[in-house]
Amino acid sequence: MKNKFLVVFLLIYLSGDVFAQEIKLPDLKGYKKTSEYPVYLRDNLWDYIDGAADTYLAYGFVDLHVAEYKKGKNVIKLEIYKQSDHTMAFGIYSTERSSSFHFRQLGSQGYMTSDGAINFFKANYYVKIRTYSKDENTLKSAESLASSVSDLLTGSAEMPSALSLFPQTGKKTNEEIYINESVLGHKFLSKAFKANYESGNDVFSVFIIDNNTPEETRNTVAAYLTATGSEAMDSEAGKYMVKDGYNGTIFLAWKEKRIVIISGLSKDQSETADRYTSEILR
Repeated sequence: MKNKFLVVFLLIYLSGDVFAQEIKLPDLKGYKKTSEYPVYLRDNLWDYIDGAADTYLAYGFVDLHVAEYKKGKNVIKLEIYKQSDHTMAFGIYSTERSSSFHFRQLGSQGYMTSDGAINFFKANYYVKIRTYSKDENTLKSAESLASSVSDLLTGSAEMPSALSLFPQTGKKTNEEIYINESVLGHKFLSKAFKANYESGNDVFSVFIIDNNTPEETRNTVAAYLTATGSEAMDSEAGKYMVKDGYNGTIFLAWKEKRIVIISGLSKDQSETADRYTSEILR
């Protein structure tokens, strides 16, 4: 019996070691690569990013590989975060993205910032590259490293398909995000894609939640109606305008497995809300 448990333990240990070594960090011409960091897992991510770890964990963090590339005084740091799936990788990436950044063709989507950071995501990976050097050649080397890592990582380079559901009229570019927990501050609302809109003087947000079953949709809608003191739902599909104590006027619509929520419009703008929800739920 002891031998049986020993074999099981070794299999688990070895499989974990192989899993941790599955990413081969690329070399960078002219730079010395060092990787003195451990492979960070869910139980020790706090050791590396401290308070920010909770957000990564909320988006299905699996592991983190870190390396540094040194050439004289110039240092480029590489971080490869593995998340549980493609949507979660987009989710954590989207929390740190701004539409004002300089976007690049990297992975599914990537950008550069004015302070020497390059971030992108691809498949279930979120990649962060940073240098504090202002040297032009070092910045070009950081871009070269980003391209190498993007080519190295396997998996789909497509954006999440749910983003195509959002109507294009008035949608702000590169402001879509994915919220895994506590949408609009409610624990019963989760797994929502969000896009921001501007139409004339109106600025509002549209949330799309896709559930596994129509029953799950009905239960979520019922929970929201109860929380806002609204009348109970009486159909398989419908539209409501509710008063949310946290978020003001909310337009809520659902059909089959999909829920659409619109915030930021006033109660006399139901026609605008209906136009957007109808396009998504058609």
